Amino acid sequence: MNISLWKDLRLSRLTLGTVQFGLPYGVANRGGQTSYSDVVKILRVCLDGGVNCFDTAADYGTSEEVLGRALRELNALDRCNVVTKISALDDEASRDPLLARQSIESSVRNSQRRLGLDTLPIVLFHRESDAPYMEVLDSLVTRGWIGHVGISCGNDSGSARRLAEQERAAVLQLPSNLLDRRHRDSGIFQWAASHQVAVFQRSVYLQGLLLMDEVEIPQRLKEVLPVRRQLARIAEDAGMPLAELALRHAITDPDVTSLVVGVECEQQMIDNLRLFHRGPLPTDVLSAIDDVENNLPDEVITPSMWE
Repeated sequence: MNISLWKDLRLSRLTLGTVQFGLPYGVANRGGQTSYSDVVKILRVCLDGGVNCFDTAADYGTSEEVLGRALRELNALDRCNVVTKISALDDEASRDPLLARQSIESSVRNSQRRLGLDTLPIVLFHRESDAPYMEVLDSLVTRGWIGHVGISCGNDSGSARRLAEQERAAVLQLPSNLLDRRHRDSGIFQWAASHQVAVFQRSVYLQGLLLMDEVEIPQRLKEVLPVRRQLARIAEDAGMPLAELALRHAITDPDVTSLVVGVECEQQMIDNLRLFHRGPLPTDVLSAIDDVENNLPDEVITPSMWE
């Protein structure tokens, strides 16, 4: 993990993803956008359970505004860590350094206002293609607008590592789960730990695809079923539901700084905390997972390709 970042912010090992607070998000979502009253209940469960880190983004609808309002209502904003992301640069700004700087600074200012924070603890580029403007974020660290900077990456581990090295990112956010182990198998988690780069692992349940009823899985994604059934049998043999297998598999890796999970209601957060506190998986269960042959195509395990 990024040792200096850990000591500076005292990040909890579990981070709440809050895209559902601002958008009806996720392939398994049936309830739409989470109501404000439910947001407050979810955050209260988090705070009582020791979760002090919350992931949001400028492009997550009203998520920043809702999160900031709820944390203020709970008198918790000054004792929490918020990870937010820069609004994606449009084509014109991405080609013009001056416009890019103006757009990035405007995005940060708007996030500060919506969240009610003078200094944003962690700010990431939401798209890898915007990362060459990292020096703009670095300048905002110097000015006190931001604490730490990094990149939210896609599924290409080689690209993520190159960007982390070239742009000197202190933080990487990477997707990884039981169905998509590209980053985990590439060794980038270990590399990040050895270079004191913090790793936030997202997409633990693959937007709920790992957990939803088979009959509800869209036809274009049903190719996951044979692999998912094998994983479900491993979970059953170990005496646990598939959700527990997925979450505890993720926290088994000591090189992950914090694990990002999203929820739609209070009970889901309670369940996640209960599973989280059961700790890492036994070695025999990990070995069984590693033995599962998984050759799923990118378009099935990459949410950005589902539309």
